[in-house]
Amino acid sequence: MLRSLNASRSSLSRTVARSAASQRRTFIPSASRSADLVQDIYVKAINAYKPTPTKASDSEGHVQKFSMPKAPASPEESNIANDLKAYEDQQVEVEGSTADGEAAVEEDWFEEEPEEDETKSAH
Repeated sequence: MLRSLNASRSSLSRTVARSAASQRRTFIPSASRSADLVQDIYVKAINAYKPTPTKASDSEGHVQKFSMPKAPASPEESNIANDLKAYEDQQVEVEGSTADGEAAVEEDWFEEEPEEDETKSAH
């Protein structure tokens, strides 16, 4: 009896060991690498790309030629004096006054509505 009990234990332990081994996850790096074909094709295309070298004449027709702007004309001293005198001689415009120096007539912009009879509005 003891022998049959030992034999059943050993067979049970082998069965458990086999099922545990089949339940373990195994990671194979080559399987994930071969599954990504699109990425491989994309990387190969990027590595094979050779841009065309740029030339000095490529920008012709697209960019304007640079030319220095003209130097501004310097103001003349006589013009500044005349402009200052004309500015000082101007009339001062004050809001609310007329050209004659009189105060302007104020207009009343507020419009009052006519009062209605209280008895009519109550009904």
